[in-house]
Amino acid sequence: MRVVGVAGASPSAAETVFDVRLEHGADPVVVAHDEGYALVRPLEAVRTADADLRLVLQVRPLEGEPRPRLGGRGQDAGLVVPPGVQPEVRQRVAAYAVVVSSRGLLATEYSGRTAVEGRWGMPGGGIDAGEQPADAVLREVVEETSQHVVLGELVSVQTSHWIGRSPRQTIEDFQAVRLVYQASCPEPSEPRVLDLGGTTSSARWVPLEEWRRLPWTHNWQELLGELLGSG
Repeated sequence: MRVVGVAGASPSAAETVFDVRLEHGADPVVVAHDEGYALVRPLEAVRTADADLRLVLQVRPLEGEPRPRLGGRGQDAGLVVPPGVQPEVRQRVAAYAVVVSSRGLLATEYSGRTAVEGRWGMPGGGIDAGEQPADAVLREVVEETSQHVVLGELVSVQTSHWIGRSPRQTIEDFQAVRLVYQASCPEPSEPRVLDLGGTTSSARWVPLEEWRRLPWTHNWQELLGELLGSG
């Protein structure tokens, strides 16, 4: 994945000020700072003709801001890496949607195939080879909730980095890069998980004023607080 910084409000009418590869474990906001720029907002994520993913950020020159703090590399609770075992290094780019409708906020519950079983997050998942991020999130929302949504702007890019066990039970040095979009659902129905046996065990609509009552993962709790407020 490449991170592109542009000075201007749109990718088509802006000056590119940096274009660098997102190395394993790196955060796009920190990458921008190290290039001399502060993030204004994410603009788009697209797959280019050479099949690479390109994340475009609107940036501005630094004005004395300190370097953003990296969260560091975590580790699954109770995980013991056997001596001599080298974790598989994997960077996974995924696309998610914060979906709102007349019924509230669309939420998905993590299954036992994850390290956060019983916690809640947003519908979405990995981007397939050759797939555009926007197409990936629309597909994932249908697979995990059976809802058809209208995609809005790219509103956030999150990263997490940890050592843990994958759904295949291998030990991974894993970085998740999450592209988060806003979305609406014009005709909400009762959610159903269509991709059975995956990382989503259930889905539901949550009234906006009650969204904080669910046990979200830490990352989603923080982001939803920024996007939705106290609720």
